[in-house]
Amino acid sequence: MTEKASLSRRDWMMSAAAAGAGALIVSRPALSAPDGGATPVVQTAHGPVRGRIEDGVYTFRGIRYGAPPVGQLRFRPPQPPRNWSRVLEADKFGAAAMQSPGPDAPPTETHSEDCLFLNVWAPPPAPAKRPVMVWLHGGAFAEGAAGRPTYYGDHFARDGVVLVSLNHRLNVFGFTQLPDSWGPAYKQSGLAGMLDIVQALGWVKANIARFGGDPGNVTIFGESGGGAKVSLLLGMPPAKGLFHRAIIQSGAGLTAAPRAYAQALGGALTETLGVKPGDVASLAAVDAKTIFGAQKAAIEKVKDRASKGFLVDGFVPSIDGQALPRGPFTPQAQPWIADVPLLIGTNRDEMTLFLAASPAIARQTDADFEKAVREAYPAKADQVAAALRAAHPGATPGDLTIALQTAKAFWIDSITLAERKLKQPAPVWMYRMDWDKSPAMGGKLKAAHAMELSFVFGTYENIRFFVGPGGGPARMAAQMHPAWVAFAKTGNPQTSALPAWPRYDLAQRQTMIFNLESKVESDPQRDLRRLIGA
Repeated sequence: MTEKASLSRRDWMMSAAAAGAGALIVSRPALSAPDGGATPVVQTAHGPVRGRIEDGVYTFRGIRYGAPPVGQLRFRPPQPPRNWSRVLEADKFGAAAMQSPGPDAPPTETHSEDCLFLNVWAPPPAPAKRPVMVWLHGGAFAEGAAGRPTYYGDHFARDGVVLVSLNHRLNVFGFTQLPDSWGPAYKQSGLAGMLDIVQALGWVKANIARFGGDPGNVTIFGESGGGAKVSLLLGMPPAKGLFHRAIIQSGAGLTAAPRAYAQALGGALTETLGVKPGDVASLAAVDAKTIFGAQKAAIEKVKDRASKGFLVDGFVPSIDGQALPRGPFTPQAQPWIADVPLLIGTNRDEMTLFLAASPAIARQTDADFEKAVREAYPAKADQVAAALRAAHPGATPGDLTIALQTAKAFWIDSITLAERKLKQPAPVWMYRMDWDKSPAMGGKLKAAHAMELSFVFGTYENIRFFVGPGGGPARMAAQMHPAWVAFAKTGNPQTSALPAWPRYDLAQRQTMIFNLESKVESDPQRDLRRLIGA
């Protein structure tokens, strides 16, 4: 992946700106709660909480699911929160992980090392248990937050799903693997942020029935870095039994950072901070902002050991041999997810989000495109270049380079992950999102990375600056959102709004192409897939 291609969503936004038995367990009858007022009190395993009723949806924000991971708990696996007896007013989002501020974050968003909070959107109480969906936000393991308007769960709740979203540790706080000299307490420090998610899933299993959800029907889903988190959970034994279906949107993760590299990076961090190996008290005493600011210097110290892979370098999850025994889909899927159905896909023009505003892309020549292909696939450059031109007739050299980077960074790994999951009996469904009518960035975004998010959540009105005006987003949401709901309810995304959507298999490779008029294609971009596939 090129340096420009590694730009975060935040970087693009900045450049664009310049340019009981299923019932709710309550302390009084649920029907006494008026719309716009407080919900009845829900008694969780750690203490009572009370949310708000917003347009008929029971909304709980900022419920703590883990003890503050600070001081002596820094870099260590999460611990349960301390129980409370006074009713928690769950009416504000909890702090997101420490990160660089971005213009796509709402002004009320706060960041802190103490960030283990989750949110619940639920339908009104009913006798039957509802399926549960747990959302994992994107941000390349470095940034992002569950409380952003694109991710509001009210539309899922109105369609009979209990939606849970959560914040967890990110970047240096979530994924610093300290060397063995720090002892067994830090053996899993490189997975702390992922273990936060496991802890949140444990909270769901223990508590979600009290919000009307079914702990026996939990779907985990995420996009970009969130999709990679879903991928990792599919390979983590501690998560076994905590979810039953999975959706990976534009974020297939086949492996994770090697332990040797992660330990070298952790050692470089403590060296940068001036903390001696094993000095827990000194590490606990370092100011969080100092640790956050030391990331770049630590990464620079071990850059010669990095693999230059997508989401496997820097402060990201690493293989520890226990919580993550190996890459989740390297060399194959773990046997214990054999019965977990999977919905997976990408957007047609993922890399426009990162590259379309680049002057270098606008100036690209055929020779520049061919050079990029040679760098990516030196052994078969001529064939790959020809396949890309055939798949994108009339495209400019810059557009072809974007297509190359999209295939390399997102699409082909999704195909590979699906192929490896297909060796198990549970079904796999494949999609591609092609809607490309957003006027943002002068229309250059097309079917960009993250474009599908507000269609899946039904929240396009919250993010019109990105998807644009008009009825297109509503038409897309009317197809994609019900498919995700159907998958959560039944393990099959088929709905009456879509043409017949067969399971993905190696013979036909049937793929739902989401657009204003959606259709199923067999083996899209077959020649390119055969050239660059696993």
